[in-house]
Amino acid sequence: MFFTALAFYSRLPVPHSVHQHSAQFLPDAIRYFPLIGWIAGLLAGLVYTGATYLFGDSVALLLAMASTILLTGAFHEDGFADVCDGFGGGWTKERILLIMKDSRLGTYGVVGLLLLLSLKFAAVQKLIGVALLAEDVYMVMTVFIVAHTLSRFAAITVVYNHSYARIEESKASGAIAKGRPVNLFIGGLFTLLPLVALAIYAGKPFIGIIIFPVLLLAMYLGRYFKKWIGGYTGDCLGAVQQLTELMIYLSLIVIWKFI
Repeated sequence: MFFTALAFYSRLPVPHSVHQHSAQFLPDAIRYFPLIGWIAGLLAGLVYTGATYLFGDSVALLLAMASTILLTGAFHEDGFADVCDGFGGGWTKERILLIMKDSRLGTYGVVGLLLLLSLKFAAVQKLIGVALLAEDVYMVMTVFIVAHTLSRFAAITVVYNHSYARIEESKASGAIAKGRPVNLFIGGLFTLLPLVALAIYAGKPFIGIIIFPVLLLAMYLGRYFKKWIGGYTGDCLGAVQQLTELMIYLSLIVIWKFI
């Protein structure tokens, strides 16, 4: 199931047999979604750490962001942009779903994506300055892993709390099926481990409170999607991941600055 998650949630190569049998494992593969966040966070940390010595913090951070986008094939960013287009330009469920299904990117999507990426860049850059992350390789790695892992778990909570909005049209319905309740528990364990590691390593036991604003944001987004389209879509989950990742960086800034 891990390789199924790897094949669906990233661009990393997997054995060909995984693609042949992926449909039956997709519902339970969601438990490994946060584990993909470990990989994305580790990659971002490695790229940032290596590039910062050559190009400085700003360029290194842009390269780190680019590395995770390449890793996932802009999977989540594309979902966020589609949500901006759909909810920005549609006023009925049918219209919103139709716009989100369109592969073309509109003004709302372009502007939303530019703002999101700019905010993430500025937030992480500020976090680096406040927490002096650039001076500690392991801290950088752990922060990126926490952000990418916790944000993916937030998306899972939307899956378990709401229904899919257009299951009859989905070609990848197995990818958004809830599966067994144990999947949420296992995904939670994968999420808590790096968060606990960061709290211990940074010497800030209150870091764990970032769970609350992240899950509250995910809860709000889930209810917002339910109000307008009766549930969520894959694009909605991408938007949840992207927005909660930003929330994590902003929350960490506050913790390092005031707590």
